[in-house]
Amino acid sequence: MAESQIAESPVHIEVLPNASGIQIGEQKYYFVSGNQYVSSKEQGPLIQLLQPIPDASHTRDREISPPNSACFPGTRTDVIRTIVAWADSTLLWNTHVLWLYGFVGCGKSAIALAIALKFERRNRLVASFFFFRNTGDRSRMTKFAVTLACQLAAAIPEAAPFIKKAVAEEPGLLGSSLVAQLRRLVYEPFKAAAKRARLLKTFLLKGPFLIVIDGLDECEDRKDVEAFIDDMLDFFKKNPLIPLRFLITSRVEQHISGHLKNDQVRLENLVNHCSRKDIDTFMDTCFEEEKKRNPVIGAYIQEHGDWPVKKDKDKLVDHIDGSFIFASALFEYIVDPTVDQSTPMDRLPDALNMNPGLDTLYAQTLSRSQHLPHFSDVISALALTFEPLPIIGIAELLGIQSFEVVRVLVNLQAIIHIPGTDDLPVTMCHTSLRDFLTTESRSGSSFTPPSHHLYLSYRCSTLHDGRRLDTAATLYSIRHFAKHIEQFTRLPPTAQGPLPRAPQTLDALYTHILAKSQSHPHFSDIISTIVLVIEPLPVAGISKVLGIETLEVVGVLATLRPVIDVPEGVDSPVTICHSSVHQFLTTEGRSGRFFVLPSYHLKLSYHYFSLNLEHLLSHTLLSPTIIRSSEWRVQSRWHWREFVEAISEPSIYDELGQLTNLAPKTSPYPHIFSFTRLFFWVFQDPDFKPQQTLRALIKCLESLASALALECDHAPEKWLQQPFYELITNGLVKTSFVGPLEIHRDQAMALQHIVHRVEAAIRAKVSCAFLMRLISLRKFYMMQRPGDVSEHSSDSSVNEIYMQPRLGDWTVMSAYFLLKWIVSHAQTGMNPAGPGVTRVLSLDITPKGNFSHITISTQPHTQPSATQPDRPHVEVDSVQ
Repeated sequence: MAESQIAESPVHIEVLPNASGIQIGEQKYYFVSGNQYVSSKEQGPLIQLLQPIPDASHTRDREISPPNSACFPGTRTDVIRTIVAWADSTLLWNTHVLWLYGFVGCGKSAIALAIALKFERRNRLVASFFFFRNTGDRSRMTKFAVTLACQLAAAIPEAAPFIKKAVAEEPGLLGSSLVAQLRRLVYEPFKAAAKRARLLKTFLLKGPFLIVIDGLDECEDRKDVEAFIDDMLDFFKKNPLIPLRFLITSRVEQHISGHLKNDQVRLENLVNHCSRKDIDTFMDTCFEEEKKRNPVIGAYIQEHGDWPVKKDKDKLVDHIDGSFIFASALFEYIVDPTVDQSTPMDRLPDALNMNPGLDTLYAQTLSRSQHLPHFSDVISALALTFEPLPIIGIAELLGIQSFEVVRVLVNLQAIIHIPGTDDLPVTMCHTSLRDFLTTESRSGSSFTPPSHHLYLSYRCSTLHDGRRLDTAATLYSIRHFAKHIEQFTRLPPTAQGPLPRAPQTLDALYTHILAKSQSHPHFSDIISTIVLVIEPLPVAGISKVLGIETLEVVGVLATLRPVIDVPEGVDSPVTICHSSVHQFLTTEGRSGRFFVLPSYHLKLSYHYFSLNLEHLLSHTLLSPTIIRSSEWRVQSRWHWREFVEAISEPSIYDELGQLTNLAPKTSPYPHIFSFTRLFFWVFQDPDFKPQQTLRALIKCLESLASALALECDHAPEKWLQQPFYELITNGLVKTSFVGPLEIHRDQAMALQHIVHRVEAAIRAKVSCAFLMRLISLRKFYMMQRPGDVSEHSSDSSVNEIYMQPRLGDWTVMSAYFLLKWIVSHAQTGMNPAGPGVTRVLSLDITPKGNFSHITISTQPHTQPSATQPDRPHVEVDSVQ
């Protein structure tokens, strides 16, 4: 009742609620985010294109979308007259901007509403925007420009074509900066439309057009606010004759006042317009109405005469000191019924003895319910939630009964607006109450600490257990869980806990949420994939990469809400709700059993490799999935690099061993993967080359033998001829010193044994014709120097061979020939009678002919060891 409404709220009529674009006569009905717009034929598509905020203007339902304030009849006439005179002036030197500023509760929003309504009746209102804190888009600048543009198109249809043209000419405009959007969607379309005859006539006969911006201090995007002011003033400086005015209201904030205190802006301090007479009129009317309604007051007056007496009423008006919000709250405090059975006559002396200002009133009012159960939770929810909830929504969010919420709020109606129905939100009478509750030095025992965001995050997380998803609290939790986490993580570490109630820390909250899913057999794979992938994958992508049914993925993700944002469709990306979740899962000391091992990069590299190989073995190069194949190769390579960087080299071989031991049904190509990755690791990766090169080569050959024996039954010939650029990459061979390879006798024997296994597998798997073709084409695989005999290319008599410079041009078979050649040199000169004999190969790769080819050469010599050295045990795979 801050300044009682002078206009009824809009009537909402539900017309074909699931339809959009309905034509009725000359009007068309559009639905945006569940809100109905009535528009002309021209405006409808624009609404759907720009997606404006539906409840930001002066026409919004103020019961649902605060501030719910309007000028009390007969008040504010002086300041309204001043603003109207300024806006009506057509003088060339008149300012284009008027800033109306004042303290909390002095009626700025009510005056802004009155001006908007007055100029709407005069057909000169272009647009209005009422900012309000903690209401999503209405507390941000994100949709400010598009909302003004839609209203501009509705108020001045001549501007609509210019707005549409701007969007059509600049497809990225709706994602560009605020300044660019305002210029292209608001200022320039208005400027173009203002040249039309109808607007010129209106301007000349009636005066300029007006845009009303209320509560600019309520906007959270301070940098954008500054940019808006500076750009607006720059536009008017360059266009001094344009018939447009801006009325801006706000509190005095540095980021606003520092830019608006300018020669181009008219300043109006509302304190200079706060009339004692206005407050007197307001209080007189309120008390007269209450006397008619309240039988207790009526009975008191019959026995004791008029109430309140003039002396007390005058003292009350002096006490209020021009603040309409204080006047309204103080009146409600006096007349509202309370559980302590006190009467308005009892409470009037308390009101007169209060210290001037809202803080004392807030404290006095809150004390009425402080003793009740759940008081702190209910008040904290009102103070910290990002959008107002109805009573049943507050109760569901806090996990308590609705009557317990009502019990707390019923005594606080002087400062909190409780709607008459369950589906309307509970709102604060003024945003200053939130400031009071969140400032400890002001609120004392009613203080809502910012750490309470963690508890609200926890309460949000409890609403994702399969219950209805269309309740106010559940929808709130889906939208705002991450925001509560963000507010909590901004606190200094000392304020983050441990807190006195569960969950005591952020880590405890994440552990609690993740524990709901850990028993699922695919939990670890799915959460690891979400955490480690380069870019977020959709549900269908996670299913494909891991080889898991889509329904299985959906089942796990449903239990991971709200730490994981799960989209509506299977093709939209699944994302982590907040960066702190990622930090938790990748820090072992915090996440414990939920720690995502860096070694899981190996599995992801393998999964992408397998997808690519499946494609290569079953599709042609003209397949429509060829682009996806290229993406899979990139992903596989990236995850391999992350894997190699993250863990020690001995662990790399251990992890590869574990991968090759997986069940064939879930992992059909681990040996092919191991062979390919190790070969490239040795011969291409210049930054993270293996330190134990011989071990890598032994493991590479073992993997090739096992791959031929176990994994190539359906297409062995195709795989042996597979160019590496289709498997992994087309990068250049690493030109550097690979050796020395210190090879002991038992290692040389093991290598020779593995070569025999490979040869046997090739003979068993391929046709004789294919085998003969391999022999005849060996020169294609190994380009030897002139004079070298190709059939001896794998012998130790050849110390230097020529190869293609790009590994992508090599095939699996040419890679095998190179390995076989190295093995033949390892065997040469071994003395079987000398157990300490070591063969040392210096293996060099050198570019030749402007990189038209490379040479791979060895400098072998025999060197007996002084003592039998420690050397790695070589396990020879038994597969024949």
